[in-house]
Amino acid sequence: MSRLDAILAKPKPDPDDLAVLLGADSPAEQARLLDAAYAVKVREVGPVVYFRGLFELSNLCTKDCLYCGIRRSNQKVERYTIPVDEVLTGARWGWEQGYGSVVLQSGERSDPAFVEMIAELVTKIRALSRDQLAITLSMGEQSEETYRTWFQAGAERYLLRIETSDPELYRRLHPADHSWERRRDCLRLLHRIGYQLGSGVMIGLPGQSVAQLARDILFFEQEKVVMIGMGPFIPHAHTPLRDGIRNFAWKRYAQLALALRVIAVTRLYLQDVNIAAATALQTLAPDGREQGLAAGANVIMPNLTDPKYRAAYQLYDGKPCLDESATQCRGCLQARIASLGETIGFGKRGDSKRFLERNIKGADKGETCENRKES
Repeated sequence: MSRLDAILAKPKPDPDDLAVLLGADSPAEQARLLDAAYAVKVREVGPVVYFRGLFELSNLCTKDCLYCGIRRSNQKVERYTIPVDEVLTGARWGWEQGYGSVVLQSGERSDPAFVEMIAELVTKIRALSRDQLAITLSMGEQSEETYRTWFQAGAERYLLRIETSDPELYRRLHPADHSWERRRDCLRLLHRIGYQLGSGVMIGLPGQSVAQLARDILFFEQEKVVMIGMGPFIPHAHTPLRDGIRNFAWKRYAQLALALRVIAVTRLYLQDVNIAAATALQTLAPDGREQGLAAGANVIMPNLTDPKYRAAYQLYDGKPCLDESATQCRGCLQARIASLGETIGFGKRGDSKRFLERNIKGADKGETCENRKES
């Protein structure tokens, strides 16, 4: 029995096994790895894909991350903020179409008008959907007061990607005024407040090793992350890292294969978390998101943003579906998912199994800690 097969025969890989699995890059080894991860996915969360209707609210950002297309120093971006009424119209459409969840995402801002706008949106989306739509926010680093304001308004999930669990690599990707420790502390604060905590990393960064990616997966467990959104690093032409991978066109296959292995190993190790098949996978291959689902992912985020805004919200080059309407996107994804023999959890929130079971166990122990929101 090969070392790979010996690891896959375990109920769950050991921490020391993760780098070995991530390095299993021959076609035959990768096929066995992905098959094993898919079996764990079906066992733990079922052959069901949950939709998260995505709204890219605003591309105004105070951050200057070296890889991001909407970084504040990029003068070639036409900045926008979608009016509240337009977002509410889209959210109502998503709810009526059977979406169980929406994601409100934007560049990082903390001005009072923005904080108030998000609280208003959350409150009104909960009201128009009769509290049926679960709401995920992805607005970056904020103060404790702001996180609490949005939580009390009705947001239940928060996605804050750490980008890498390695502080030194993080420093190479950001200006000096950006802090890895601050970002990690925000994750801990979000968990303490009671959000279903989401995070993620970029895969295939210049200079990144499989050992670092293995530590990323361990970081998710350590920080109690229950929703994971990871994507391949794809250079953007108007950023300092535009040449981060030379001859990128020749690297697409390797980037996709590595991203699929990271999804698979995350599923094998964490088992019952929610994992998104990132839209960026489709930039690398027309069926990239389907490949992500077959590797162990169970969440997809159809874009509900009006197409007139989408071209201005490109974090990386080659983002797909810029001109598709929400209706076209829904129909396309439904057909793609059916081709895998999976179903879509229409009308279901798709809460993280790990989050729910953790709270049930806490309630059984009579705990009244802050990290469970009272209903």
